[in-house]
Amino acid sequence: MSFQYKTIALIGTHKNPKVAWTVLEVMNILERWGIRVILEAETAQEQNLLNHKNYSGQAIDNMGQKVDCGIVVGGDGNLLRAARALSLFDIPLIGINRGQLGYLTDINPEELESQLRPLLEGKCVIESRFLIEAKVLRAGKIVNFGSALNDIVLFPGEIAQMIEFELKINNIFVYSQRSDGLIISTPTGSTAYSLSAGGPILQPDMEALILVPMFPHTLTSRPIVIDAESQIQIHISNDNKTAPRLSYDGQSHFNLELGDQIQITKQEKTLKLLHSKSFDYYSVLRSKLSWGTKLVGLGQKI
Repeated sequence: MSFQYKTIALIGTHKNPKVAWTVLEVMNILERWGIRVILEAETAQEQNLLNHKNYSGQAIDNMGQKVDCGIVVGGDGNLLRAARALSLFDIPLIGINRGQLGYLTDINPEELESQLRPLLEGKCVIESRFLIEAKVLRAGKIVNFGSALNDIVLFPGEIAQMIEFELKINNIFVYSQRSDGLIISTPTGSTAYSLSAGGPILQPDMEALILVPMFPHTLTSRPIVIDAESQIQIHISNDNKTAPRLSYDGQSHFNLELGDQIQITKQEKTLKLLHSKSFDYYSVLRSKLSWGTKLVGLGQKI
C-alpha cells in the first residue's frame, strides 16, 4: 500500500542523546520508504549528534505549508510546541516517546518501523484535540497573543504573592478572587498542571474547559468546568502590588501590567493526533497514573 503522508516534518529538539539517536533512526526509515524529510531548525543544529548528510533545517513556523504530517520525538513538551505551530495548518502529528510521561507521545521507540508504517499509510485512528488562545488588551489595544494545547496560566511570576483579579464568562460576572493565580485548561491539559492543582480529568474529546484556582484565599473556591465555546475574560486589578505573568503551556511567558484584560477563547483550528488502531486512552491513564487493575471472580485480572 502507498503512503498517505509523503513529506514529513521531523522535530526533536531535546539534547538528550537518545532523542538524537531516535531522530536519526526515523530519518533512515523514512528515506528507505521514499518519504521526504524536512528537519526542524533546532533539531538540525544537533549535527554533532545526528551527523546525517548535513541536513538543513526549517523554522517550525515555516513548515506548515511544506509538509503533510509531523513526527515529534521526545516528551510531551516537544509535542506541545509543535502543536501550537502546525495545528494552524491542519498538519497531523505523531508522537514518539522519549520523555518521562508520554500522554501525547505514545509510539514506542523500540518498535519504530512496525508502529510508524500503518500510521503513515493511513491505517490509524485520527484524534482531534482543541487548543485555546489568549489576547492581552492594554488600554484597548492587543499587546500579546498566544495559544496553548494544555493550558494558559495566570501566575505571580518570580515573587510568591497573591493576585487580585476578576473573572467573567461570556461577559457575565463570576467572581473576584485573591489567589496565586488561575489555570485555564483544555481536556488535553487536564492531566497536566490542572491535575496537580486538584482539577478533574476530562476525556480528550469533551468540548469543555476547566478553570482551576491556585491556592485561593477562600475555602469555597473550587474548579469549574464550562463549555469550550465560552469566552473567558480576566481583569487584573489595579490594587495588586506587583504585576503577574501569563504562561502558554509553561513554555512561553508574558509580563502583564496592572489593569490588563485577558480574553481566552477556543482556537478555530484543531490538532490532529495519529494513533494506532489499538490506542486506548484509559490504558494510557492506567499506565501513567498507576491505577490498579480490576479483579474479576477469584482474583482474575483484566
